[in-house]
Amino acid sequence: MAKQYDVLLKLLLLGDSGVGKTCLLCRFTDNECHSSHISTIGVDFKMKTLKIDGIKVRVQIWDTAGQERYQTITKQYYRRAQGFILVYDITSSRSFQHIVKWASDVDEFALDKVQRILVGNKADEEQKRKVPKEQGNKLAKTYGMEFFETSACTNCNINESFTRLTELVLHAHKKEMDAFQGSINKYLDMTYLEGEQDKQDNSQKACAC
Repeated sequence: MAKQYDVLLKLLLLGDSGVGKTCLLCRFTDNECHSSHISTIGVDFKMKTLKIDGIKVRVQIWDTAGQERYQTITKQYYRRAQGFILVYDITSSRSFQHIVKWASDVDEFALDKVQRILVGNKADEEQKRKVPKEQGNKLAKTYGMEFFETSACTNCNINESFTRLTELVLHAHKKEMDAFQGSINKYLDMTYLEGEQDKQDNSQKACAC
């Protein structure tokens, strides 16, 4: 059976509970917006295939719980990810302040050469804004990240942010891909097996309520 993608990449959504990580993911993968909030338990993931520079990229996006009681579980996934989306809510100063902690966790637990972007979500709630866009830009520059303000409700900058992170990851790993003598098949076989193992590992995890 022919494989339906060339490369498998793993991205991780990080941020406080309630900032809209699950809504961002559902809008990107399913083009759906869920207005009601149900907190993620542990981790969950969805996948979508993008075509970038002629390469079919299967993006596996892990949605993590923001509550502290689940962080031991989610940190196990840091070393498997090539890219991180750090998310805060523009109507919550607290979630913005906590980005420093999430960025520190990435520095401590993730592999070298991981790519990160900063996302200020709920941009449609301008009347409730507590975090000026200039502050988001400034923080992103401090950590060398690109910055987007998004809204799952209006579909603002959703595709742009996920696609840009995917591009950054591909560029960072271009040398490894080229090392396979111009053939992407060996790289694909390796990442495909890792993806299958991740599915099995996730299905075997018990709820940590």
